[in-house]
Amino acid sequence: MKYSGILRIGFKLLVNDKAKFSALLIGITFAVFLMMQMTAMFAGILNRAYSTVTNIGATMWIMDPAVNTATSSIPLPNYLLDAVRSMDGVSYAVPLFIGGAQVRLASGTYQGITVVGLDDTSLFGRPELEQGKIEDIYADNSFFVVNDAEFEKLEHPKIGTSFELNDHRGVIVGIAKVASNGLNGVPTLYTTYSRATEYIPTTRFTISYVLLQAKNEAAIMSIKQQVAKLGYVAFTKDEFNTRIADYYTYKTGIGTNILIMTVISFLVGLSISGQTFYSFILENLEKFGALKAIGAKGRELVYMILFMATFTALTGFGLGVGLVTLMISITRARLPNYAAIITFWNLGLAFGMVVVIAAISSYFGIRRVLKIEPFDIFRG
Repeated sequence: MKYSGILRIGFKLLVNDKAKFSALLIGITFAVFLMMQMTAMFAGILNRAYSTVTNIGATMWIMDPAVNTATSSIPLPNYLLDAVRSMDGVSYAVPLFIGGAQVRLASGTYQGITVVGLDDTSLFGRPELEQGKIEDIYADNSFFVVNDAEFEKLEHPKIGTSFELNDHRGVIVGIAKVASNGLNGVPTLYTTYSRATEYIPTTRFTISYVLLQAKNEAAIMSIKQQVAKLGYVAFTKDEFNTRIADYYTYKTGIGTNILIMTVISFLVGLSISGQTFYSFILENLEKFGALKAIGAKGRELVYMILFMATFTALTGFGLGVGLVTLMISITRARLPNYAAIITFWNLGLAFGMVVVIAAISSYFGIRRVLKIEPFDIFRG
């Protein structure tokens, strides 16, 4: 390799100064840890916010234009379901009910829950059962309970466990699992649409969403236009998720607060690493001057400094990612409600910020080294 010798010298200069090298690694590791932790928390919140859309699995959702999140639905008139079923390009359409309620448990305590009412005929969106049979949902007073992080709040229900819901008796006939836990911290029960609207007080309109399947992708735009003429909106699953993400990012304090903390983490890493790296360069000016005196070109010194900064940044990045991964794994094992997850986008964001830190640190070091004159070094 053409520059292997000069890079080897730079590596030895870097690691031989253990105090400065350790300070550089700690600064970058700490910054990456904070940036990853903040963005992982936000990714986890969004993943939980998508849970209803993910678990139901419908490809298209029809709703009131004012709806921002899946759990804050606005009731739709019953005629809308018939209108959608008659539209060109619609393969099938079913109603979905989502509502909140209080249940009285066997111990006498009350617990808030989310009730999901599935279409009586098709049970479209039904969860996968761990225990029980799907046809048991049609028995009197029957409910499925989701075995997720909130399951314990219902006092560990089993098949046959009964509870009271608005003076109605409810019975657990199945224990289900879903792909994603909810965000609101309340247990989820599934039942039929007719039972859900009977047990939970509602307005004169009872449909939370109309779920539909288009005959093909070409029909999606036509369906959207037909729904818009009725005064409502139709979103694909990805579009609905984007709407939910925009709401939590821009219309709540969550996105702003996490952005501020991420920027602070970046500035902390930049200040610690930049100052330490520049101090390292100043302390080794004589060595850089000596390299110039024996024939090292400015370009080679630039490559050396870039290598040193890059090596430190990537090592700190790896340590930071490993540390935050370990912390999230341990925390999620002990606290099922913990929502943080590591995704490719927050890994990419942290990596990009580390590259910026390395670039800025290198810039000031390079400027100082290129101004060195070997004559000044030896004269001193």
